[in-house]
Amino acid sequence: MKLSAEERRQRREMFRQLSRAKKLEHIWLYYKAPILLTILALGILISGVYRAATQKEPVVYLACVNVSAGEDMEARLTEDYLTCRGLNPKRTEVRLYRDLYLSDDPAAVDHEFAYASRMKLLATINSRQLDLVLMNREAYDLCSASGYLLDLSNMVDSAFLTANQVILEDNAVEYNLNEAQEYTAVTETVYNALELTQLSVFQEAGFSGSVYIGIIANTPRLAACQDYLDYLIAAG
Repeated sequence: MKLSAEERRQRREMFRQLSRAKKLEHIWLYYKAPILLTILALGILISGVYRAATQKEPVVYLACVNVSAGEDMEARLTEDYLTCRGLNPKRTEVRLYRDLYLSDDPAAVDHEFAYASRMKLLATINSRQLDLVLMNREAYDLCSASGYLLDLSNMVDSAFLTANQVILEDNAVEYNLNEAQEYTAVTETVYNALELTQLSVFQEAGFSGSVYIGIIANTPRLAACQDYLDYLIAAG
């Protein structure tokens, strides 16, 4: 019901005569919903502004598969690259995926971990949020065979180039279903990784066995990947 001017004046006068506590109680009782909605809207706005102000843009996405980089090596792979290229570490980053594990025949205790790692690797590849893979020999063999890695033979003129087998077609499904007596595959040899083991920075890092790095075949940041490989070679 619409109040008259006189009724509104009387209510304002009654409100002014209330104590401070009663005024707050009155405001909360009649305006609780708008107050809560305003607080919620302000919270969402402040949160969005904070995320926009602090969010870092990935320069490249790097996964460590079957290798564990110590604190110093991790700094070389991330912050040192940004500094070397004159990039602001407060606004940019090398997005690092740690502790991924791939195996052709993992022990029972590692089976779930290996499966989860493979799913995460596939998800990041399909969403184009993975550019480079730092890996040991076992992971390199699996990534190469699966066709995850880019052919580098016409991109990188380096003594560190190394080749591996890529499966073009096979009868894995039939073999696993016992519909074929033996496993067969058509493969080709592709130069799809750099072996970094001989670089002094990787020797000092204490990696167990050989270490390789490859570029994911569907990366949308190819120029950045090439620049990153140049950085690793020069830093070594």
